[in-house]
Amino acid sequence: MKIILKGKNLEVTPSLQEFTEKKLSDLKKYINILREDQNPDLSAKTLAEVFVEVGKETRHHRKGDVFFADAQLQLPGKLIAAKTNSDDLNKAIIELRDEMKREIEKYKVKKIDSVRREQRKSKREIDL
Repeated sequence: MKIILKGKNLEVTPSLQEFTEKKLSDLKKYINILREDQNPDLSAKTLAEVFVEVGKETRHHRKGDVFFADAQLQLPGKLIAAKTNSDDLNKAIIELRDEMKREIEKYKVKKIDSVRREQRKSKREIDL
């Protein structure tokens, strides 16, 4: 999984890059499961790219939810996006990871359920 980080109204430091990659690498296991189901040939490679944008909403605010984290992940048939705001940049990245995890799980459940529905439908037709 490739993580592309971009900063808005703040500088992307190596420590911020490392922290973001560490936290968002947890999503890799969910994405790898999806890839292996679709293409067994590509089980070793992941074609997923996560575009992450972190930064400050404005330059002049000092209090409140001034930091944001925004991520986009392209999956087959769906673009998963999440955005969080927080008073701390690291906290915003952690919340972003949790939101992305929920969205990926929701996508997986829909994908698996659609396959099961088709199988049930086929079984009913065979039984008739």
